[in-house]
Amino acid sequence: MSFFPKIRLRKEVEDYLRHVYHNNELVAALGVDEAESRFVRLQNHLSHPPCFTTVRVNTRLTSIEKAKQLLKEEIHKFPGVIIPVHPHPQLSDLLLIPVIGPRRALTQHPVQVIVGAQCGNAVLRGAHVYSAGILSASKWMKVGDKVSVYSDIEGQCKRGAIEFDGTKVFIGNGIAELSRSEIFCSNIPIKGKGIRMTEPVYLSPSFDNVLPEYIFLQNLPSAVVGHVLNPQPGERVLDMCAAPGGKTTHIATLMNDQGEVIAMDKIANKVEKIKQNASMLQLNSIQAYCYNSTKAAAHDGGDSSQGSGPPFPPESFDRVLLDAPCSGMGQRPNMACALSLKELTSYQPLQRKLFSTAVSLLKPGGTLVYSTCTITLSENEEQVAWALRTFPCLQLQAQDPHIGGEGMMGAGLSPDELKLLQRFDPSLAVLCDHNDGDHDDKDRTPHANTDTIGFFIAKFVKNS
Repeated sequence: MSFFPKIRLRKEVEDYLRHVYHNNELVAALGVDEAESRFVRLQNHLSHPPCFTTVRVNTRLTSIEKAKQLLKEEIHKFPGVIIPVHPHPQLSDLLLIPVIGPRRALTQHPVQVIVGAQCGNAVLRGAHVYSAGILSASKWMKVGDKVSVYSDIEGQCKRGAIEFDGTKVFIGNGIAELSRSEIFCSNIPIKGKGIRMTEPVYLSPSFDNVLPEYIFLQNLPSAVVGHVLNPQPGERVLDMCAAPGGKTTHIATLMNDQGEVIAMDKIANKVEKIKQNASMLQLNSIQAYCYNSTKAAAHDGGDSSQGSGPPFPPESFDRVLLDAPCSGMGQRPNMACALSLKELTSYQPLQRKLFSTAVSLLKPGGTLVYSTCTITLSENEEQVAWALRTFPCLQLQAQDPHIGGEGMMGAGLSPDELKLLQRFDPSLAVLCDHNDGDHDDKDRTPHANTDTIGFFIAKFVKNS
């Protein structure tokens, strides 16, 4: 079934994830065979990109119809590319662009380029190859050569190698825009595009600097988060772990840029990215701070004498979004994950510290949304069960929109509680197999709700 091999994991991590999908509650409900089948599908699906690219429209500056028309015109500038653009059937600010592939009949060229796994993943979602991502190139590669690009999924290729015989996966063909000597032998490394991809295995237009003030590339579940939070004009909203600002700018847009959106991240260059995105989308309600969100509540030892910036007084926000740092095991495509088991399981304590701060900062009657881009129980449903035990003031709420599945069994939550959660699980995806001649995708758009990255959303209200 899978054109690519399943995601490569360390043995300890594979065993851990298998246990997640073989937990006692799930096995009792599904049976051992179905539980194992879901785990195998998860491994296979993670190595493929979702079947649609999702674009969020900046509805403050343009309409969905105008953005759709402009996007069609941009896509048609790519030679030989005829790809439709569809509005999402349920979310009025999203457009869907089908990803064409996997294209199995591409001819591979003798001149080869090897890229790192992260670069390979980006190529599968429409990116070109930049010089920093190139690990190896054939000895005589020159500008203008037709080349075949491969991803080193085991991290074994040494930078500058002439040949590489290790495990590699073909991800498409392109044209060299730099020679081998320019990439590896220059005294000052040349930055910029190294390979212009012309025949990627998965065809998705590159949206680099395309309509930057009108559209924002965003995975579908990430866009769902903003709607679930449902911020209102005039409110004060906190985005605790905000970089690079996709959800922050969505919140401000949904509020019609009226109110106050506080965005925090503890890494300075990431905070600058939030500010850049806010400026690009012409949003003035966003204030971004470089600050450790675990210390954002003044009574936790912070100094609230700084005025409007962090730390903040308790119960000073109408809504709080905690899109928590996580293991990222839902990201797609991901052909290789180098995380150790220790790293994979290290996020739960940090998430709980952040969550405790979020509860402290939320007004009575306010809304708290917790989300991750991972598929583990320990970072998702187990955190919800912990939160309900630890904070009697919190109550789970129904989510609108609710286009993902319900929560996964295994954390001791009741069936009614699981129905209130929203889990996007790649193991349950219906993979689209779009080929080059198939451009009538209107009947496929519902798959955009299931064939997504792995993601989790929980919504709480704080009782008085």
